[in-house]
Amino acid sequence: MIPPAAAPAFLGQAGWGDAAIVPLAGDASFRRYFRVIDGGRRAVLMDAPPPHEDPRPFIAIAEHLLADGFAAPQILARDLEQGLVLIEDFGDLRVKEHVDDQPDAELAVYGRAIDLLADLHRLPAAPVPPYDRAVYQREVGLLTQWYCRAIGLPVDEDAYVAAWDAVLPIVEQSASPTVTVLRDYHAENIMLIDRATSHGLGLLDFQDALAGHPAYDLVSLLQDARRDVPPQVEAAMLARYKAIASPPADFDAAYAVLGAQRNAKIIGIFTRLWQRDGKPRYLSFLPRMWGLLERDLAHPALAPVALWFAANIPADQRHDALAEFNPA
Repeated sequence: MIPPAAAPAFLGQAGWGDAAIVPLAGDASFRRYFRVIDGGRRAVLMDAPPPHEDPRPFIAIAEHLLADGFAAPQILARDLEQGLVLIEDFGDLRVKEHVDDQPDAELAVYGRAIDLLADLHRLPAAPVPPYDRAVYQREVGLLTQWYCRAIGLPVDEDAYVAAWDAVLPIVEQSASPTVTVLRDYHAENIMLIDRATSHGLGLLDFQDALAGHPAYDLVSLLQDARRDVPPQVEAAMLARYKAIASPPADFDAAYAVLGAQRNAKIIGIFTRLWQRDGKPRYLSFLPRMWGLLERDLAHPALAPVALWFAANIPADQRHDALAEFNPA
């Protein structure tokens, strides 16, 4: 976490030339984050190095969300050629740590996150590409491409594609509106901030936003890859969303399909992060993801995909199949 060589000059031009640069976080991509401290002022430096990263989608979605009244970070300065962006600092109080430390606050905080989604879903979708069949299929393909190959398990990939083709129309033909899908709306990407707007929640990691079904971000939040959301909390939050948004009758089926789709994708991504990118800690999340995926597959709407999994990935090849590679 050494700051990029171009950072001092960039900060100097932005009026932060005397600031200290302190490592803050990395993530599952090539992006890195540093806290910039200048007396009583604080900001966050995003290092999104080209050609691996392009900060323009982050900036565009942040500005769109801000214009709609949501608390995305203000963009303070940018250098697109260097991949450097100086953004507003939302502090350190993430939803994940807060609710883990204060379980009694879980329902209230998740309720605020649901209310924010309901507000977002009342608005027209951002000018972003559609979350369409090609994207869904490319994402679920990560499971066969990375997980199945990592455990040395040959599977029928053509049948896998066909099974998803059989269930994805439930989402594509839904009566639900097309909305902005943030795609990584979960407890590690939502900050508790001291302001009345946006339900006191700051949004992060939305640069991959697409226009799609409103159930997707509910899945991101309530079937969290990195923390256990109790089933009773998930049920209460789904009921809260339905009471506000009055979604159509096909919503539960779409929620199950998108849950299975997202969880299959994440199993593939986390395997890739271990195998290709040398990040073995992501293997520790796989048992949770398999449990969530199997629960989604139990929904009748997922019958074709459930049959494929039963025929191709035996129970003993799930959950802890890669545990021996996780040093934890």
